[in-house]
Order: sequence, then C-alpha cells, then structure tokens
Amino acid sequence: MFSGRRPLLYSFQASLPRLPVPSVDETIQRYLESVHPLLDSEKYKQMEILANDFKNTKAAQLQRYLILKSWWATNYVSDWWEEYIYLKGRSPIMVNSNFYIMDLLYMTPTHRQAARAGNVVHAMLQYRRKLERGEHAPLRALGTVPMCSNQMERMFNTTRIPGIETDFVQHLTDRKHLVVYHKGRFFQLWLYTGGRHLLPSELETQFQRILNDISEPQPGELKLAALTAGNRIPWARTRIKYFSQGVNKVSLDAIESAAFFLALDEEPQGYDPAKTNSLDGYAKSLLHGKCYDRWFDKSFTLISYPNGKMGVNTEHAWADAPIVGHMWEYVLATDCFHLGYTEEGHCKGDVNKGLPHPTRLQWQIPKECQEVIETSYLLAKHIADDVDFHGYVFADFGKGLIKKCRTSPDAFIQLALQLAQFRDQRVFCLTYESSMTRMFKDGRTETVRSCTSEAVAFVRAMEEVGATKTQRLALFRKAADKHQNMYRLAMTGSGIDRHLFCLYIVSKYLGLDSPFLKKVLSEPWKLSTSQTPQQQLNLVDINTFPKYLGAGGGFGPVADDGYGVSYIIVGENLVTFHISSKYSCPDTDSCRFGQNIQKAMIDIQALFKPENDKKTAEHVQLENGKKHI
Repeated sequence: MFSGRRPLLYSFQASLPRLPVPSVDETIQRYLESVHPLLDSEKYKQMEILANDFKNTKAAQLQRYLILKSWWATNYVSDWWEEYIYLKGRSPIMVNSNFYIMDLLYMTPTHRQAARAGNVVHAMLQYRRKLERGEHAPLRALGTVPMCSNQMERMFNTTRIPGIETDFVQHLTDRKHLVVYHKGRFFQLWLYTGGRHLLPSELETQFQRILNDISEPQPGELKLAALTAGNRIPWARTRIKYFSQGVNKVSLDAIESAAFFLALDEEPQGYDPAKTNSLDGYAKSLLHGKCYDRWFDKSFTLISYPNGKMGVNTEHAWADAPIVGHMWEYVLATDCFHLGYTEEGHCKGDVNKGLPHPTRLQWQIPKECQEVIETSYLLAKHIADDVDFHGYVFADFGKGLIKKCRTSPDAFIQLALQLAQFRDQRVFCLTYESSMTRMFKDGRTETVRSCTSEAVAFVRAMEEVGATKTQRLALFRKAADKHQNMYRLAMTGSGIDRHLFCLYIVSKYLGLDSPFLKKVLSEPWKLSTSQTPQQQLNLVDINTFPKYLGAGGGFGPVADDGYGVSYIIVGENLVTFHISSKYSCPDTDSCRFGQNIQKAMIDIQALFKPENDKKTAEHVQLENGKKHI
C-alpha cells in the first residue's frame, strides 16, 4: 500500500483477519429473536426451554472445541461447510445445488454461435492467465475493505469427483484443452498453438468444425453426462466399474482435467420483451438443460446457443456466485468492448485453416452401464420437469428511485419479498438471505434471517385496512434499519446460522445429542433469497451503454413447498428477479409470486409518493417559470 505499486490479487490475503467465533449467549438470543415472529406463544416457550437447556448444559463444551478450531484453522466454518453442505450430499446436484448466470439482457453482440463462443472462450483464457499471475485487482468491499480471493483459485481446471461416502474437488494446474459437447458427441479441443492461446478467429474455426461435424454419437454417449445429474452413489460406483481403464478412462480424464466444459446447444434462448415467459425457458435451459448436455461436476459449464446467446452453469462446492460473477463480468466486457466482431459477425483476425481438427472422445459403454445412465437420466428429468421457473424484469423503477427514498435497495427488496410472500401464502416463513463473509480469511457466506418481528409488523400494517400511510412508512423504516443492521452483523462475523451449524458438527464428532441443535438444523427455509452482485469490476459504464446490462442468475427451489428468489439490481432503473418453485407443490406458483413481487414493490414505493410528488410539482413549477422568463 505504501510503496505506491498496484496491489496484486492476493496482496492482502496475509493481512485478512480470521472469522471470529460469536458468543453462545449472543447467538442463542439472536436465534430466539429470529423465530419469535414465526411461532405461537406455546411453541416459542418450548423453543426457549430447549435453547436454555442447551446453553446451560452442552454449549460451553462445544464452544470450547470450536474456539480451539478457530485458533489452528484459517476459518472455523468453511472446510466443514464445503464438506457437509456440498460434498457429503448424496442427492443430485443438478437443480439442488448448481446455479446459473445469464448473458447480457438486451444485447447480443453477434448471432453467430461459433464466433460468440470463440470470443468468450478467448476472454476466459485471458482471465485465467491474469488469475494465475495474480494480476486482477484485489476485491474490496465498498471499494476499500480487502476481501478474500481464495475461492478464485479453483475456477478453472477443476471438477467435483463422485465418491461413495463423499465427493472431493479435484483442482489441477494449467490445463491446455477444452471438452465440447454437441449433439450427443464429446470433442477434445486444444487451446494452445505454438506456445500461445488460440486467437478468437481460430477458436471460431474450431467450433464451426464441431458444428459442421455430422458423425453420430457412439452407443451410450448421447446421455452419458446424465450420470453427473443423478444420485451420487450410483455415479461413483459406475465410475469405478466402467471408467477406470481403457478408452473410457482416457476420455473421462480428458473431461475431468479440461480447463472447463463447453456445451454447444441446438435451440435458441434469451430474453425477448415481446414474450412474457422468454426468461423462463432460458433459465431452465441454463439450470438443467436436457439433463444430459451439461457436465454438472465441472467447476462450470459454458453454454452457447445458436442465436449467439451464452450462459454458465456452475457447480457450487468450490465457490459462491460472486466469484463466477466476477469472471463473467470480465468476459462479457472483453468480448464486447475489446475483442469485437467484424461487420458480418465473425471474430476479428485471420482464419487459420492449418489447425488440427478437434478430436472425438472414444467410448466403449456396455449395456449394463447404459442402463445406469438411463436410470440417472430419468431421475434427473423428473427433477427438471418439476422446476417451475419464472424470470421477471421489473422496470417500473430501480436503485435510483429507492435511494431517493433514503433507504437501502437491498432492504427495500427484502421487505417487498416479505410482503409478496405473505400475500402469496397468507403466512410468514423462515427466510434465508445470503450474505458474504469474505472480509475474513477463507470466508464464504452467512445467513441473514430476513423475516424479523419488525418486517412482520410492517407487512401486517400494509395489509391492515385502517393503517395510515404515515404508520406504514414509520414501520417500513424501522424494518429496513433492522435488516441493514442484521446484514452488517452477518458480514462482520456475528451471524447466527454458521455458528449453530458448526456447534452441531462438533456435537456429532463428540457423539453428543442436542435436541435444540437438531431442531434448528432441520427447520426448512421456505423462502430462500440471494442478491447477485453487479459492477464488481466497473469495466463498463452502464449509464453510457445502457444496453449492456447483465441479466443476473438464479438457483433451484430449496424447499419442496417454497420459493427460491435471486435478484440483481442493475443500474439505476432495473431489477431482475429469478423465481423458482416446484410444480408438484399445489400452493406455489412462480409466475403468481412474480406478480406479487411487482405489486409489493409498487405498493411500498407508493408510501414515499407524497414526498416525490411534491418534489416533482416544484420541479415542474420551476421549469415553467424558466420557460416564462
């Protein structure tokens, strides 16, 4: 900092603090406060008894072990979080764990599939090189506070490997090839020639060769990737039995050791303002596709559509959404503003016909293995068909107007979600909002429990006929302040849920049974929410280039009878919502919930209208005066 040199990506890693272990008393007090609005007086008393019993008996012993761990581990949460929440899960990761990120909302720089893939892959290789050299600027919260960058290390050359009891994440150093899936065939493509990256025009040529290839899939090849979409144990056993030797091992190694995985799709996708549900199909395509055309175990699968649109499906164990979002922001800006396209929509640069053609991966898949693949596919298809997805672009107003109301945009949206949830279900529910703890070494996420007593009071006032606008506004401000304070506590290591999770893991290690911790960890999150960060790099001025707005991303429903909501606050005047639920639940409907969110946003904004209208009237008066003069 003092030398005046530009700091590198990992410059601040050594100086990051360790995540502190909160006191048990504070965590339990905050936990009880969080469930108070959701329980009747009798159930709350029972929970209070359980909590106090835990506090007075087992808590001190468990806390001692946790403090001990915090002294020797770089982060007392993250290794257990990765292991127990992600890698030990035996159910399918498609929909249940993986998430997606969309392309630019309004803009498609070229409609040529091979050209767009060429530029994007080249931009990714540039990003990877900068990542390996640590040349990206270090990430900072609010532009000043350094954040941990360790998650970025495993972005490329990484695969989740299935195991019988637990999976593990395999990360390799610089890999020089890519595996591409198109029409049921797997191709290996080398990314280097003569010691340099392939140029965008060279990559376009290679991808076009794959698109032009008319060879048929080998037996069992078409749906092979469905193994990564089904249950983990059958996949682990199949991998050992059929992919441990011969051509199958060579081909599987090529996929698992690739820089990343690229799927060249056959059906166009993207946002069309003229079609109400255009984002719905796009989201489902990115989240699960056909269940066999994404390699769900790769750190990420890049997806390319025939109309030039792109997207990313990401495995969740190795990192959280902001990490992939950082890469995607760099890639889109590089693609559109640095690499560019010719007038015909091709990649710029000379065409090199002398490159060796991409090679087909070879498989010998016996009938028994094909049966396992089909079973995995049918299970995955059942999960995918049950996903009710709705993408909603809210363009009535955005961050600009919310800030004029002197409130936090995130708190505003979270309270709108509470109001929408109550109108949709007529009950309040345990709500999960993801917050980051990356101001600490190896920090990942923490939970903000958004359904507070203050939020409940505000929602009830909004639904109460007799409540005045002044009363509602006062309750809104109180609830928004409470939410901001909770978000601050979560970011600074004083959250509730990761502490309780780690106490539970310690209790399991020690063989101690805790009815309180068991109850806490089994509570369903019927509304799970997350904000996608944008403008992490500030490479594009979206006021100057309003068409270059990202559409954000989303995830599958967390509860069988609940909603998953991801939102991105884009620029000053736009919020995009990605809403998921399950068709099998008769009480949920993603499209209906989207309409409830729209109404809630507008109803809350109306509370501020007298102030805004007065300012507008004064502004008109002033303008008329100027004209008269």
